[in-house]
Amino acid sequence: MSSPALRVLMVTVLIAAPAALLHGQTEKPRFDVTSVRKTAWVPGGSEGVARGGVLIAPVTTPWDLDILVPDPAASARFYTRIFKSALHQQPVRDTLRYFVLLGDLPADRQVGYIAIGAAGGRPPAIGHCCVLAKVYDRAGMTSALQAAGFGVAAAGPTGMWPDPDRLELQLFQPPAGLVTAAVPSPLPGERDGVLTPRGVDHVVLRVRSLEKSLAYYRLVYGAAAERPRDSQGRIWFHLERDTRLGLEEAVPGQAAGIAHYAIAVAPFERSTLEARLRELSVRLLPSADEPDVVRFADDHGIVVEARAAR
Repeated sequence: MSSPALRVLMVTVLIAAPAALLHGQTEKPRFDVTSVRKTAWVPGGSEGVARGGVLIAPVTTPWDLDILVPDPAASARFYTRIFKSALHQQPVRDTLRYFVLLGDLPADRQVGYIAIGAAGGRPPAIGHCCVLAKVYDRAGMTSALQAAGFGVAAAGPTGMWPDPDRLELQLFQPPAGLVTAAVPSPLPGERDGVLTPRGVDHVVLRVRSLEKSLAYYRLVYGAAAERPRDSQGRIWFHLERDTRLGLEEAVPGQAAGIAHYAIAVAPFERSTLEARLRELSVRLLPSADEPDVVRFADDHGIVVEARAAR
C-alpha cells in the first residue's frame, strides 16, 4: 500500500459504496491504503463556492472507516464487545470482510460502519475512509487539482484522490450505502457492547508538512471550514453533521498516515468502558489533548477514541 493512507472521512472510519454496488455488484472494490474524507466539488457551483472556485458540500454520514488486520474475525469480536452494534459480513476473495454498523440499518442502507478486512501480510492500519458527496464533478476536480500542482485520482469510479502525503480521499454520490452483499454475520462470540455508536466524530491525519497539506485541504474543503490551530498544534476542518478532519504534523521518524479515529456514541459511563477495556486486555491511552474522550489501542494496536455525541 502507498502508506497507511486514507481511502476517502472520516473512520473506516465510515462508508459509501457506489450506486453500482446497490444494483447487483457483489463486492466493494478493495483498496490497499488508509483513508479519510469526503468532499463535494463544483467549480462555480451555486451551493457555496470556496475561495479557489471549489465547492465543498460533503455529506459526512455515512462515513466508512476501513481497518486492515491479520485476523478480521478476532477484530470483529473485539469491536462487538465495545459497541452495541449489528455485525454484517461479505465474502472477499478467500476471506470475509466484517462491518460493524455505527447505527441502525435503514432501508436505503446509508449507515456508517467500521469495515474490517484482511491485512494480507501488511501491518495493522486504518485502511481507508469514504463519504458521500452531495455534488461531485470529477472533471472539474481533476482540472483544479492539476492546476494547483496536486495529483489526481486514477481512472474509474472508485479512484482515490491523493493528498501531498499520498493519503487519499474516496468520493461517491448518493445513492450509496452498505454494500448489498453484506449480510448479518453468524460469527460466534459475545455481543455485549457497552457503547451505542452514533457515527464518526473525527479523524486525525498525521502529515509530513502542515503547510503543504493545508494548501491541499483548503482547496478541497474550502477555507471557511478551517479553524485556528489548537493548543496541540493541530488544524481542524469542521464539516457537516458535527464531523471534523484534523491535521497534525509528524515528528521526525513518524510516517504519514491516519493517527486515530473517534466514534461518536450515546452518553456513557467512563468507568464502565474502562472496565471493559481492561477485561479485553487492551491499552488505555492518555488523552490530555482531548480530555472529553476515552482513547485506547484496539486488539491490533489501532488507536480509537470514544466521545459522547454532541
